[in-house]
Amino acid sequence: MISRSGRFAVLLVGLFLAFFMVAVDHADARRGGSFGSRGTRTFQSIPPTRTAPQPAAPVERSMTPNTATNNAARQPQAFQRPGVFNGLSGPMMRGLLLGGLIGVLLGHGFGGLAGMLGLLLQVLLIGGVIMLAIRFFRSQSAYNPAPTTARASGGTGSFGRNAAARPEPSNATAFPIPGIGSGFGGTSQATASDEITLTKTDLDTFQQRLTEVQEAFGREDHAALRRLATPEMVSYLFEELADNAKKGLRDEVSDVGLLEADIAESWREGDRNFATAALRYESRDVTRDRISGKIVEGQADQPTETTELWTFMRQNGGDWKLAAIQQPG
Repeated sequence: MISRSGRFAVLLVGLFLAFFMVAVDHADARRGGSFGSRGTRTFQSIPPTRTAPQPAAPVERSMTPNTATNNAARQPQAFQRPGVFNGLSGPMMRGLLLGGLIGVLLGHGFGGLAGMLGLLLQVLLIGGVIMLAIRFFRSQSAYNPAPTTARASGGTGSFGRNAAARPEPSNATAFPIPGIGSGFGGTSQATASDEITLTKTDLDTFQQRLTEVQEAFGREDHAALRRLATPEMVSYLFEELADNAKKGLRDEVSDVGLLEADIAESWREGDRNFATAALRYESRDVTRDRISGKIVEGQADQPTETTELWTFMRQNGGDWKLAAIQQPG
């Protein structure tokens, strides 16, 4: 029979699990996560920027195959470091043990065995010191950090409401247009021929896409989302809208305003151009009950700030479309 304290503990665990399930249910009703495709860079790290200095969260859902994972799975297993009785020390240790046993068999008795054990202990201590010294020198030789560059592939620059208030670093590479160029990037694996230069028109389009996509999602405007996003992103957004409807919820987004943004990288892959921008914006984002209109989460009278990494793609010189969204950190 369960004691009173046991029943109390079971009750606490049950309440915690119930609260956790409700919290997850509300969290799933809101748009978020990292999903979409960035071409061949889908699973590569995004260079940090002033707007989003933290590493971006890995892509959780994408139709692009993760070739890096597949290659790692095909690689042979890592070489295992030999143990104490393997490698160079193995024959020596086995010889000492065999010699000690022979000494016992020839009549030396426990005295011979004690002498052998003492010698074995000394060899183990000396071998341990040698192994520690070897590991120390190997670690010192292996730790040789190479200098990294502080530039991203493609142009980097800032735009948005607060971009002009940020001081521009002296070594920043600016766009060839006035008032832009306060971002900073990281090491990129692309060659110089893959980089593309963005224009003021491109930056204005990214800012416009931010507002259009957010408000179209809040209106549940399927036609607008098809026009503004790639087919892959449309499938993810439609899935979330359908999930909201199934739960009897509706995500309402309004008053979207870009506060600050900069370009992390921009590049070309065949007939497609890509650009990843770090966007910090404010909006009024609430989740309402579809029938009563009651607010389930969020505050309608208080805007919230959000920072995300949006990747845009255009093909054959067409319009820029949303191709991926990632969360920083």
